[in-house]
Amino acid sequence: MGLLHSRMTLRNLHLIDAIKREGSLLRAAQALNMSQSAVTKALQEVEATLGCSLFHRTNRGVVTTPSGDVLAAHARVMLTQLDHAEQELTNLRDGASGIVTVGTLLAASVSLLPKAIAHVRAGRPRLTVRTVEGPNASLMPLLRQGALDMVVGRLPVYRQRDGIAQERLLEDQAAIVMRRDHPLSRHPGPGPADLLRWDWILPPQDTTMRRQVDDLFREKGLQAPVAGVETLSVLITRDLLLHSDMLAIWPAEVAQAEDALGIVSVLPFDLSHTGRPVGISTREGGRLSPAAEALIDALRHVARG
Repeated sequence: MGLLHSRMTLRNLHLIDAIKREGSLLRAAQALNMSQSAVTKALQEVEATLGCSLFHRTNRGVVTTPSGDVLAAHARVMLTQLDHAEQELTNLRDGASGIVTVGTLLAASVSLLPKAIAHVRAGRPRLTVRTVEGPNASLMPLLRQGALDMVVGRLPVYRQRDGIAQERLLEDQAAIVMRRDHPLSRHPGPGPADLLRWDWILPPQDTTMRRQVDDLFREKGLQAPVAGVETLSVLITRDLLLHSDMLAIWPAEVAQAEDALGIVSVLPFDLSHTGRPVGISTREGGRLSPAAEALIDALRHVARG
């Protein structure tokens, strides 16, 4: 049996996790309902046991050492798994409760995920689903840490797949949208050069969709569109479109849903090269709670429809 098995306690894991999360011994003490001196002493005991330093003290608080990074990351995963165990035990007692935390990207947030949530809660009315929105670059680290049960949306590119299991559900591509009476609505088949005359609302540069759109213009020998606004928010984009001549990039599913409601128009411009699979990302080798498994089944059901 190794040193961590024999000497590391659950209290130690909570201690390391709190110090890493708070970045301060004082704030960690407050979060753990302990005195700062007790936190300092406990940390010293853990570091003495392991024979290495876990945190550097600075004028602004504490930062993890390489060893601290490793232990804190594993502590967070283990504590999350204990939370999952507690949820499963609660499910066994209460039947259909539980909490699922889902990272969501724009491609899944308008139809796929909402319909799946409605579907699963019809059979599990006490289930709580928490959502966190963002690009893959910010959601995948949270998934690896165990802070998210899954991420639903465009599947990450190769460089973001380490430690991640993927399941494809459907395909989606980008679409250009504008207000319904935009001057381009009277333009028969605008080309890339015509589009560069307008201001743009674009996804952040660290998203696959943004890179794909930039590449399209560069392949035509043109400069990529300059983002007047960078956002993933449907609400912000919609309001800007309705009150300006800006153009925006949305996943086709989002664009078509808004077009069907008469809010915006989809510009007839071929972006088929931006097609990407939409699906579910989970932590490789991680155990999912029954509630999370039920939501995944609901996502598959909705995707088939």
